[in-house]
Amino acid sequence: MFRQGGSPFGCHRVCDETPVLPQAAWRLDPDPQLWADEVRIEIERLNLDAASYRQLTEHHLTVSGPDGDAVRAAVVGIVAERGKMHNPVTGSGGMLVGRVAEAAPDSPLGLRAGDRVATLVSLTLTPLHLRDGLAGWSGRSEQVPAAGHAILFGRSIAAVLPDDLDSHLALAVLDVAGAAALTGRVVAERAVLRRRPSVAVIGAAGKSGSLALAAARASGAGRTVGLVRDAAEAEALGAAGLAEHIAVIDARDPLSVLDAITGCGGPVDVTVVCVDVPGAEHGAVLATAERGTVIFFSMATSFAAAALGAEGLAADVTLLIGNGYAPGHDRIALGLLRSEAGLRAMYERRLATEVGS
Repeated sequence: MFRQGGSPFGCHRVCDETPVLPQAAWRLDPDPQLWADEVRIEIERLNLDAASYRQLTEHHLTVSGPDGDAVRAAVVGIVAERGKMHNPVTGSGGMLVGRVAEAAPDSPLGLRAGDRVATLVSLTLTPLHLRDGLAGWSGRSEQVPAAGHAILFGRSIAAVLPDDLDSHLALAVLDVAGAAALTGRVVAERAVLRRRPSVAVIGAAGKSGSLALAAARASGAGRTVGLVRDAAEAEALGAAGLAEHIAVIDARDPLSVLDAITGCGGPVDVTVVCVDVPGAEHGAVLATAERGTVIFFSMATSFAAAALGAEGLAADVTLLIGNGYAPGHDRIALGLLRSEAGLRAMYERRLATEVGS
């Protein structure tokens, strides 16, 4: 029997006394019994978002590197306490891959039992239960082998995994799919008004950064600038051929960002922020030309710092929050992965050091 009268937004799973949506709730109810429009997923792997994983590893850092056992225990503890993977420090979570165990009759998602899917909604609003203590994970990678279940609501989003891509690769790309869709949209809209708009990506060698660069090029960008944190990232991005100009900078140093942008042809029409550390807001504003646009895809962003910084710098720029969703964002991201050999090589190189960790 399926329970009736639930909310398509998942409000019936909220355990807080205050009426809030699932993302804002402190705890969700991960009971496996479904309401009439829900889907239960048997989990195979979680993908922690970069900001959350970085915070966890830095918090549990030892002289020999991150304490994997402590990181694993922290994630297990968060899920047990909150009924979801919602890092209380960063406010972020990630997403997951699994197989549909059961789809209730009123679910509008079009999923069937046995479908292998990636969820395209944050783990911060996804009811989640772990039953294996993450015993197969070393705590040293963003991708987390896991056993348990998750619940999708009527307004959740999921994509059936493609047959032509390894699931680890698809998961890594779909985790940041929103970066491709929104960056591509903004660049394409500007290309109508101005031929070949210039684009800079801060954190260009990461998953979302490299995907944003590929989307910008595919949508008509002209000059492209990739800002990275070290020589190794610069070499990897150069080999991928995704950026015309590459500079090594500390994203937290706004004057360093400005100097690098000046040396690469000057402020750009569109700046995309994809770093997983706080403090990149002011540099992004300085990198952007008047009437330009800054897109923030980092969950480490302080949006107050971005708005007040732009005001203090007398910068007439549009500030956009990348919310991780746009219609067709999964199709767009996977299409770029298939068509851009350099992009795919960067993802595969990254995964080679993570999967199985």
